[in-house]
Amino acid sequence: MGQFGEELRREREARGIALEAITDSTKISSRHLNALEGEQFDRLPGGVFNRGIVRGYARVVGLDEETWVDRFMSAYQASGMVLADDADWTKFAENVVKQRAGDTGRHTLRLRWAGVFLLLVLIAGLGWFVYHFVSNKVSDHGNRGQAPRAGTDVRLAILPDDGRPYAQLPHPVAQGPLTAS
Repeated sequence: MGQFGEELRREREARGIALEAITDSTKISSRHLNALEGEQFDRLPGGVFNRGIVRGYARVVGLDEETWVDRFMSAYQASGMVLADDADWTKFAENVVKQRAGDTGRHTLRLRWAGVFLLLVLIAGLGWFVYHFVSNKVSDHGNRGQAPRAGTDVRLAILPDDGRPYAQLPHPVAQGPLTAS
């Protein structure tokens, strides 16, 4: 283990801070923190992410972030690792933004199709309602006033129209079956 990782670990332990506390606080995986302390730089994600890991670690431990980032960069280069040019990371970030912008367009298109589908379902439901309920009411109204079909048993009650309440009226007289002519 090199000097950078050993000093970083000693600073953390001197303050009584566990790696899990740094992981919980920064959301940096313990695998990366162990690689940082062990100077296993090839196990780190690379580029600006490494600097972010060092900054987060230093912030939680209470160390000067820029000093430890500079020390990390020196140890990184001394280990034979090649630093990625920041311009390469900028291009990478721009490509990610463009890709996500395309995803947003596809997401919007999916939402539009979902809206069209929902509208069609609502129209179909309304059509079913109108057909089922309104057409039955129209057909029921159309049958009123028509003569009964031949062979239908219809009994009529004939009530006198003298203004007496229904309860005081004599029982209606039932007529025999009528047949349509």
